[in-house]
Order: sequence, then C-alpha cells, then structure tokens
Amino acid sequence: QVQLVESGGGLVQPGGSLRLACAASDSMSGFDLVGWYRRRPGKERELVATILSRFGTNYAESVKGRFTTTRDNGENTLFLQKNALKTEDTTVYYCYAQTHDPFGQYWGPGTQVTVSY
Repeated sequence: QVQLVESGGGLVQPGGSLRLACAASDSMSGFDLVGWYRRRPGKERELVATILSRFGTNYAESVKGRFTTTRDNGENTLFLQKNALKTEDTTVYYCYAQTHDPFGQYWGPGTQVTVSY
C-alpha cells in the first residue's frame, strides 16, 4: 500500500513562492505517474503538474511558466516549486501516484496553500 504525505503549504502573498513536497512510502521509480492535482472552489479537479516515466512532464495551462515539478527518486520525494503565485492558486494541493504492477491509484491528504495579502 502506497502512502503519500504532502508538506510545504502555507500563507504567501501574491507574487511569492512556495515549495511543496510529497513524501512517498515507496520508491518513485516504481510509479508510472506522479504529480499534483488541485480542486478550486467551483471548479473541477484539475491536473497541476505530472511526471510520466515515458512521456515527461505535463502542466496545466494556468501554471505553465510558474510551477515546476521534479522528482527525487533517492529520497522518494516529489516537489512542486510554485513561483509568481496568484490568489486563484489558493486551494488544497494533493499529491498523486499511480502504479501498474499491480495497478493502483494513491492520494495524499493534501496541503493547504493560501495566496492572500
């Protein structure tokens, strides 16, 4: 059973930065896909940033150029560097991982990010 836990959320002013981290119980090399999702009030759940083993990274249009996700396999950790934050980025961010041998989908409990003066 894969366990994920996010950290690094908090309060930041518009234009500021945060770095989120997701610690996994298993090696990142065993995941077919890892990444970040969010669901803002009144909106559908959306992909923020993902890393696919075979296809590279993928970002939501709303965060391109501002967010960057990286994976540290040795530490079983996924990062999300968030720059130039906007108030619309305020929500809970969730770490996600998918395996295929056997198939599984796993979510962390989330970390709150609030962008406000």
